[in-house]
Amino acid sequence: MIEKMDKSNRKVLGFRLIGDVSKSDYDVMVPVVQSVIDKEGSASLLIDLEEFKWEKVEAWGADLNFGRTYHERIEKIAIVGDKHWEELLTVFSKAYAHEAKYFHTSERNSAWEWLQE
Repeated sequence: MIEKMDKSNRKVLGFRLIGDVSKSDYDVMVPVVQSVIDKEGSASLLIDLEEFKWEKVEAWGADLNFGRTYHERIEKIAIVGDKHWEELLTVFSKAYAHEAKYFHTSERNSAWEWLQE
């Protein structure tokens, strides 16, 4: 499941990924991101992986399409997690945004601050 975080504001959107993410979960995230880009011209994203398990194979196409569609309009992505493999996702996140940075779950507030700089 992908859930928009309450702390989201203006150009900075936070999404919590919970359990296994499916293709239909992108139907939650994409319209929100598109709306912000339509209003603001670009967006920055916080992706919270603390409760994330995995992305189902069916969602891989939607994930790649998201990156291809929004790469030029996503300024920053902050990946928040507590596992080494999640930190490695930051390398791949650079295909989705101009800048990407990893933050441990204990640094979640720092991630929000970095996105708003």
